[in-house]
Amino acid sequence: MKKEMLNEYDFSRGVRGKYAKRYARGSNVVVLAPDVARTFADSESVNEALRSLIKIARQTKKVSA
Repeated sequence: MKKEMLNEYDFSRGVRGKYAKRYARGSNVVVLAPDVARTFADSESVNEALRSLIKIARQTKKVSA
């Protein structure tokens, strides 16, 4: 089933990729494996877990050095 664009949508003066470079500079998209994604509710919980891992890795590095 092919859906057609409604007449009230007018993209005739749109510019494809106008903000793509700016978006790419400010974002880093990472795709999680499905089993990992089920563990985390949102990006903040992923960031929190990674920060904890970084902290542990730094402490371990200091102890072993």
